[in-house]
Amino acid sequence: MTLAVPEPGSLAEPVLYRVQDATRVLRMSRTVIYDLIRTGRLRTVKEGRARFIPASAINEYVALLEREAGEHE
Repeated sequence: MTLAVPEPGSLAEPVLYRVQDATRVLRMSRTVIYDLIRTGRLRTVKEGRARFIPASAINEYVALLEREAGEHE
């Protein structure tokens, strides 16, 4: 289940992703996603007992990968 805060009158992209949703967005396994969270490379937030990955954290992670790729060229 993906949570989103839609703006009135528009269809918004999800703001928060569950780990299961992030596996599809990033095309990575559940184990890899949890390793990224554990090592601090992918930021999460908690609401109650649920853990979510903000869309901004996914964008930051992709930007990190792009920077790292640029360093190795």
